[in-house]
Amino acid sequence: MPNKTIYVSDDDLPLYQRAQELAGGTLSAAISAALRRFVEVEEGRQQGFEEVVVRVGPGLGRKQRFSGMLLAEMEQTGERDEKYRVYHTRSGKFVVHHERSEARVNVGPNAEKWSTGWRAWIGDWSANQQWTRIPADSSLRIADQPDDLRELIPPQLFDLVTDAMHQPAIEDLDI
Repeated sequence: MPNKTIYVSDDDLPLYQRAQELAGGTLSAAISAALRRFVEVEEGRQQGFEEVVVRVGPGLGRKQRFSGMLLAEMEQTGERDEKYRVYHTRSGKFVVHHERSEARVNVGPNAEKWSTGWRAWIGDWSANQQWTRIPADSSLRIADQPDDLRELIPPQLFDLVTDAMHQPAIEDLDI
């Protein structure tokens, strides 16, 4: 295996030592892992993809990261606000990130009145009301083919996604 010499400044020495510790004792493994990640991200960026970090799960959830290109997004307002984002990944798959806001739902004796509009609320300010809170949540679903998206997103968003797929990822303008 060929040897390569890397010159490290005194100021950067602690960084290289820490990288070597984290890589299990070999600096070569740390450098290779960092270069592999750099090449992957940079090649994707040149193709029009960007690093996407989303939260998934209840509340703040956990973070998930992938390389993708946003094709379309849509927001719906109702009892819970919903936001859909559809990405195309470097591996050719489709990712749907679906966020839903927190909701407060009346579960008391006159709960059905609260969903019919504000006029029904007049005169119903009793202390005998019961509410429940549904926490915000988000999910990440993956589709292998564009047609698999039909069951994951609203029809209007599916139309936007299919239109976006026929557009070039990057259009070079000679201006």
